[in-house]
Amino acid sequence: MFEARHLRVLRAVARTGSLSGAARELGCTQPAVSQQMKALELAAGTPLLVRGGRTTRLTEAGEALARHASGILAGLAAAEEEVAAIGGLRAGRVRMVSFPSAGPSLVPTALAAMRAAHPDVGITLAEAQPPRAVEMLRAGECELALVYRYEDDAGGEDAAAWEGFLVRPLLADRLFAVLPAGHALARAGGPVRLSDLADEAWIAGCTYCRRHLVELCGREGFEPRIDFATDDYPAAVGLVASGMGVSAQPGLALEAVRLRGVAVRELRPSVRREVAALTLPDLAQVPAVDMMLGRLRLAALRDPSTV
Repeated sequence: MFEARHLRVLRAVARTGSLSGAARELGCTQPAVSQQMKALELAAGTPLLVRGGRTTRLTEAGEALARHASGILAGLAAAEEEVAAIGGLRAGRVRMVSFPSAGPSLVPTALAAMRAAHPDVGITLAEAQPPRAVEMLRAGECELALVYRYEDDAGGEDAAAWEGFLVRPLLADRLFAVLPAGHALARAGGPVRLSDLADEAWIAGCTYCRRHLVELCGREGFEPRIDFATDDYPAAVGLVASGMGVSAQPGLALEAVRLRGVAVRELRPSVRREVAALTLPDLAQVPAVDMMLGRLRLAALRDPSTV
């Protein structure tokens, strides 16, 4: 295996034409240059120099290695500079995946703060619900995943899915009952019990949220009649406003949705989902990833959905 320090000596010998000249150029002694050249020849398995009197010339193998040495050392210098830039937040990237309802408030605040503080760090954003986002993180398709899980999930599947990751909790996002404005329970005001909605048609969310809704209603003694399912939050609220059913929506989603024609009520029993940022333990040591985690935390502290 060739070492960079030995290649630098070979390049100096080729440039100056002697061991003593290389020693002067490198600021070391001639015996040290001779010793490093012997180590390089041992690694190469063939002579690299022809020593004769005051002059030294390269063998054919030495000339070939000297030609490559410049490119190798230039590439190494470029790599060192790039790594230093990443470490100093003058470069680098963070690929983030987030669930849709975090998009309107939490994510833009964090991304804007990151871009303002470190404009040279490349940031990309893709959307995926938690199961898929976790898969992407495991597969190396992103450095950071913004995910959630329901605190009352008795199945334990979500807890197992987060094993092996560094988990940074951000906030607890409460679910609310969303009813047509003319609904009797909407006019009554106050919290709405889930069991009081047993006979209603439901507008549910993504596959993960539908599963949770069915489990939640089952604990309250009924199976919800899900007529519509969409992870488009404005569409879900629009369906409720049109009288097509009722829904349970997270506070983060409702922040950015026009609530015309609907009533939002506290839900009983109270249901919350834990919102967290996941990354791999090694990735958390990368300055850009660590800084992005910090920006997400600050954005969560300012978010009105935090309860």
